[in-house]
Amino acid sequence: MSQIKVACIQMRSGTDIAENIASASAAIRQAAGQGAQLIATPEMTTLLDRKPGASWEKSTTENADPGLAAFRGLAGDLKVTLLIGSLAIRVADGKCANRSFLIGPDGGVLARYDKIHMFDVQLNAGNIYRESDSYAPGGAAVLAHAPGVALGMTVCYDVRFPELYRQLAVAGARIIAVPAAFTRITGEAHWHVLLRSRAIETGCFVIAPAQGGKHQDGRETFGHSLIIDPWGKILAEAGVDPGVIMATLDLAQVDEARGKIPSLAHVRPFRPVSG
Repeated sequence: MSQIKVACIQMRSGTDIAENIASASAAIRQAAGQGAQLIATPEMTTLLDRKPGASWEKSTTENADPGLAAFRGLAGDLKVTLLIGSLAIRVADGKCANRSFLIGPDGGVLARYDKIHMFDVQLNAGNIYRESDSYAPGGAAVLAHAPGVALGMTVCYDVRFPELYRQLAVAGARIIAVPAAFTRITGEAHWHVLLRSRAIETGCFVIAPAQGGKHQDGRETFGHSLIIDPWGKILAEAGVDPGVIMATLDLAQVDEARGKIPSLAHVRPFRPVSG
């Protein structure tokens, strides 16, 4: 497959899982109706709730998760590939995995990825995030094989760790997904720069479906879902409100970009920094 039509779903997920599933499903149907073959939703598609303990209280195991079941059925009905940005999935010790799923056109789960880097930051007195209090970090990079394309799976804060993206590109990724719920503060400062940099460094297409706007739990996310080509050009961009953006990706551009700037082939070993 030399071309693939992709869509990014931008959401404003709230605290009601059933409502979020319905909203995501409607947007996925819209994208499929417009010809999208690969459709991606943002981080925490079915739940954004900052209340302490809410992630655990409202989540379940993968086998019992209502969102995953609904999206698997939807992918099979629509005959599309779905990248569900992430769901809160119970794992152990009172913590969840922030888990991304790639679902094939037959409804089967093609790959899973647990977010590796936890968002533990204090932006200011009113914006403190301790993702590791509720979530257990993953420990493995994942290169998934969607119909016709190799897809690198990452989530949100991972975008600040370029070595992960280089490894995915070297392993064969041609598209890298970065579903996110970036804060408004960090998004305004860094979102576009980070995502364009990851595309340029890897020579990959980047698809970044995002959460946007003021959420029921009080948080404010940046939105601006993006689709970026391997040269760093923005092909499609959302605003702040929920919606769908789309673009047709010519995968031959991956080889063209890497041929012009073959940085993946120019990596050299060097000694660690010494004091």
